[in-house]
Amino acid sequence: MVNLKEFFGECKRVLTITKKPDKVEFKAIVKASGLGILIIGLIGFLLTLGKELLFK
Repeated sequence: MVNLKEFFGECKRVLTITKKPDKVEFKAIVKASGLGILIIGLIGFLLTLGKELLFK
């Protein structure tokens, strides 16, 4: 089990090496996330629609 001091040390290390994304990176992340959400939603919709049409 990791002790608390090591955990906070690791958290501090991660926070020091991370950086805020610039506008271009942020827009790319938003586009990729939005596309993924749309694809997953479309798959769920098509599965539900297929289930309703087949088992009605």
